[in-house]
Amino acid sequence: MRKSGLDVYLLLPIKNFIEKQTSVGLLLIFSATLAVLFANSPWRSLYHEFWEQHLYIGINDLELEKSLLHWINDGLMSIFFFMVGLELKREIIDGHLASVRGAVLPIAAALGGMIFPALIYFGFNTGTGSISGWGIPMATDIAFALGILFLLGKRVPLSLKVFLTAIAIVDDMGAVLVIALFYTADLAIENLVLAGFFLLILMTANQMGIRSTWFYAIMGIGGLWMAIMLSGVHATIAAVLVAFTIPNSKKINTPVFLRKVRWLTNEVRNKYIRSVKEEEEETEEDVISSIEKFTSLAQDATPPLQRLEHALYPFVSFVVLPLFAFANAGVTIDTGSFNAIFNPVTIGVVLGLIAGKFIGIVLFTRLMVSLKISELPTEVTWKHIYGIGFLGAIGFTMSLFITELAFEDELFMTQAKIGILLASVIAGTIGFFYLKGASRRPRVSTAFIRPEGKLKKVEREPQKAGL
Repeated sequence: MRKSGLDVYLLLPIKNFIEKQTSVGLLLIFSATLAVLFANSPWRSLYHEFWEQHLYIGINDLELEKSLLHWINDGLMSIFFFMVGLELKREIIDGHLASVRGAVLPIAAALGGMIFPALIYFGFNTGTGSISGWGIPMATDIAFALGILFLLGKRVPLSLKVFLTAIAIVDDMGAVLVIALFYTADLAIENLVLAGFFLLILMTANQMGIRSTWFYAIMGIGGLWMAIMLSGVHATIAAVLVAFTIPNSKKINTPVFLRKVRWLTNEVRNKYIRSVKEEEEETEEDVISSIEKFTSLAQDATPPLQRLEHALYPFVSFVVLPLFAFANAGVTIDTGSFNAIFNPVTIGVVLGLIAGKFIGIVLFTRLMVSLKISELPTEVTWKHIYGIGFLGAIGFTMSLFITELAFEDELFMTQAKIGILLASVIAGTIGFFYLKGASRRPRVSTAFIRPEGKLKKVEREPQKAGL
């Protein structure tokens, strides 16, 4: 069937853009840049005041009032954390973290990449009012880091991209635990008990085999998420807990699915042949009805966890994260901002991310390999690991998120955001060019020899460089 002009010139490019994993990182860079431009333009007041507008949701005495910025950070980002929870569960059940041997190396690297940044920040801010920001440099932005790796294309092995993904997933898990344990307000026990009740309902539903996504949405959002938000624990934790209750089981297994597909295919073929012979509209409608059965069949053969993850990915990647970046990255830079760089918060964040991440990831990876506990992934060299140490220092999204939780002082927030932006740009640039150089193939040397009086050009294989 010939594609229309709309499909070729508009829909196809958009589809290709969404499918490229580099697009998420590029869109985040664009959103952050746009936010900085607005925050330093004549419309800076309008930019900052817009996010302070309040929205109300509720009925009668039950009312929630939050600023637009809080609705993005607490509400929309809960969807992001829900998808993070889905990824975590999938990786733990049958992914890179399913086996002990496969999980040890990325877990160790991620732990090192969280411990050293926090220690460096702590060292620069001990005894100050900004000590609560120690969690800011612990995070890695998976979209940015993977975006840079995918820009390198085939220069880096696929196993390196998988390794970085596993590190970032463990890093996200650590960030969730840090938020839950250290960045929560005063707890309201009665709401926490109510949240436990809804969590028990969701877990029971999972065990009973309930697969309706609507059920989990109603109980998860209307019950668990609301109760946890009112309890004082950050609402994003509820999103992760709900994600872990989503079933990962199929209604029908693959062999049954294949048998039913063959049976349905024969049914559609027979009905179609009959409709062509008889030329009846009723028979044609019967054919369409049979074709529609493929949709429900595919749904039965796909776990709800996987369906939700695939359904949420475009919305989270191309709406939630860019909107979050645009709302939070707008730092107004004036003449005093450059002086503000040399303060404990900014220095702690910059060095915590760049030096702390590099030292932690490389050192803990070295320890695991040296102690024979684990080994490097296939085709991955130590030069690749050094590059990953730099890319892990891109802490953009999660670092900005923790900044909003760690500080109430606007000055500390601004200093931390300047540090996050500086560190992310520096680390991303170093990581990209280092991996590009480290992955460059050595030139093949040539020589001319004279066998039996004739000149012949011979290609010599380059010697393998040592690690």
